[in-house]
Amino acid sequence: MPHGDVTHLEIPVSDLAAATDFYSRVFGWQIAEMPGYEGYPMWQAPNKISGGALTERQEGFTQPRSVIEVDSIDEALARATELGGKVLMPKGPIDDTSWYAVFTDPDGNQIGLYEGPSQAAPTE
Repeated sequence: MPHGDVTHLEIPVSDLAAATDFYSRVFGWQIAEMPGYEGYPMWQAPNKISGGALTERQEGFTQPRSVIEVDSIDEALARATELGGKVLMPKGPIDDTSWYAVFTDPDGNQIGLYEGPSQAAPTE
């Protein structure tokens, strides 16, 4: 995916099993945990293009969050803060080759950042 593409949508939920059942039945999403991402069930929409994950609801993360792929999280966070954004979660590793961070824009919207190889949601 090129820099700036939306990679996926994270949906915070209180009960992963109930949410998995709900979203798979409402939208026909195939939702499954991938090895190495236990507790973070990922979904792919029927168009095989868009996708995302269900994640535990927590304080400060109560609304869906788009995740944007960037070439450099460090540069994106620096630019976002320069333009009035605020870092909520600094760059941290997902695995050996990918990283994640979260910032808010000047209106308080949370945006996730992903740096690394493109991740595909399960297609089963």
